[in-house]
Amino acid sequence: MEKHPIAVFASGIGTNFEAIDNACKDGRIPAEVVLVVCDRPGAQVVAKAKERGISVFEFSPKDYPSKADFEKEIVEELDRRKVELVCLAGYMRIVGPTLLSAYEGRIINIHPSLLPAFKGANAVERAVEYGVKVYGISVHWVSSDLDGGKIIAQRAFPYEGNDPEEVHALGRPIEHQLYVEVIKKLLTS
Repeated sequence: MEKHPIAVFASGIGTNFEAIDNACKDGRIPAEVVLVVCDRPGAQVVAKAKERGISVFEFSPKDYPSKADFEKEIVEELDRRKVELVCLAGYMRIVGPTLLSAYEGRIINIHPSLLPAFKGANAVERAVEYGVKVYGISVHWVSSDLDGGKIIAQRAFPYEGNDPEEVHALGRPIEHQLYVEVIKKLLTS
């Protein structure tokens, strides 16, 4: 089976990256993670990717004159590896026009809410504060609108408490499963 080259963008621990890479390695996804892009030097995802022998493009946005400058470099890294699909997995940066135009229709994101509710950062915390009783995970196409691209898949789960960390803990395994399912579907259909 053909292995499609994919890239994972992350800014933190890298649990979604690990779930995606594990699914590639055990054959659940017909792909190979060929690049991890991280905007926070020293983030745990960087060490995890390197331990797995995956190339990393690690950068600090403040080292560039503009977003377009670092996105141009990201596009070069993606093109060099012939990346077919970009998977944002806890990448805490809004994708700008340089990257979006180069990879339009090939960038997806996972978000910890049932979009269109609670777009942007701190979605779970804001949902808890609001008193939500049904939480969820959304996978969507990335567009120029923050968390506004067409929704590909969603999964909901109930929660009656008021602890954002508990919501994250309940949502994480759902994220891992849903993202793998969506990536497989996109690469095989």
